[in-house]
Amino acid sequence: MALTHLNQRGEAHIVDIGDKATTRRRAVATARLEAKPETVALILGGELKKGDALAVARIAGIMAAKKTSELIPLCHPIPLTKVSVEIEGDGPALLVTATAETTAQTGVEMEAMTAASVAALTLYDMAKSHDRAMRVTSIQLEEKSGGKSGDFHR
Repeated sequence: MALTHLNQRGEAHIVDIGDKATTRRRAVATARLEAKPETVALILGGELKKGDALAVARIAGIMAAKKTSELIPLCHPIPLTKVSVEIEGDGPALLVTATAETTAQTGVEMEAMTAASVAALTLYDMAKSHDRAMRVTSIQLEEKSGGKSGDFHR
């Protein structure tokens, strides 16, 4: 199997997507922030001294999705048509769900995972004075649709 991000000399390069069809593509990714129950309650209740962590994390996730090609080497810049970040309590954790959509020649999996990751890291940053033992875990692609490789559902 040929590696798509290496040329014939074994050097890293960006994949040529010029001949790929432009299709509607969507990806959903999640990340978990595990924390003390009281920290989760402070975040969900909007009671942190730094302000509304949920709003800040949503904006951070959206901004991160837009910057993915600047952060991940060899990732194509793509026109995003939608990015959303939802955050909800999940027992002793917060579950961040990021959705990215485009109509383009390549998928948005990396944009969705980047958004979920950065939103979770932002929550950590906003609440670290209350709970330094928090952990960001389980950053993963949940589903994707569109493109030649077809749909994926975890």
